[in-house]
Amino acid sequence: MKVETAIVLSDELIEAIDSQSGRYKGRSDFVEAAVRAYLAKIVREENDAKDLAIINRRADELNLEAQDVLTYQAPL
Repeated sequence: MKVETAIVLSDELIEAIDSQSGRYKGRSDFVEAAVRAYLAKIVREENDAKDLAIINRRADELNLEAQDVLTYQAPL
């Protein structure tokens, strides 16, 4: 289901949308695709930040484990 809404955009942005919206049915489809892509980017960035926080919390433990593994390697 789609809901009609109104937004106000600058003339420059409308011109840019119009110049890039050829493969879309129109401005609405272009804006919908752009918003979906931007929201997906935000979710990816949030997930990346959560993953990085986990890695940082466990960094000391992970580094010790890596050092332990390296002791089993044969010297070159």
